[in-house]
Amino acid sequence: MNVKERQSQIIGILERASLPVTASELAAKFCVSRQVIVQDIAVLRAQTTNIISTCRGYIMQQREALTREIKVCHAEAEAARELGIIVDCGGRVKNVSIKHRIYGRITVPMDIASRQDIEEFLALLQDGKSTLLSNATAGYHYHLIEAASAERLGLIERRLEQAGFLAPLRAWEIDGTEQAERGKTETDKTETDKA
Repeated sequence: MNVKERQSQIIGILERASLPVTASELAAKFCVSRQVIVQDIAVLRAQTTNIISTCRGYIMQQREALTREIKVCHAEAEAARELGIIVDCGGRVKNVSIKHRIYGRITVPMDIASRQDIEEFLALLQDGKSTLLSNATAGYHYHLIEAASAERLGLIERRLEQAGFLAPLRAWEIDGTEQAERGKTETDKTETDKA
């Protein structure tokens, strides 16, 4: 089997896999070293952005990915853990948003899909004098998450909830209408002021 045939078969395996496939598993299947598979994946990722690397292996993100916005809250020190949960479950963090009492909604693109992306993001924060956007809202923020299926999005939400990061949405956040905004309680207003 030549390199092109092996790479083509790797894509087929990843397209059919419902869980991440490790480089070691692929190496055993093709009777090559793990390093050969890592190089194959690097070549394939240069040709397509659908292969995602997680700490549990490689997965193929479907072209018709689904997105869901989730509300989370955590301290700055927990950012790596939160992002890690998302990418380990096969998600891609498309952006981060806050709803600020004075400035309104602020959204910034992120495009984080791997542990390496997380390391690079955190390195940028450490190298400069910047802090997380969510520091402006006491840790409350939103992420637009992309994943291959509704099941993966559900898994991401469950894992974030288990970690204590998932924040409940208020009625005015769900329907987003001005009427709902005017009708919220003083308790909701207090949380909005903080978040």
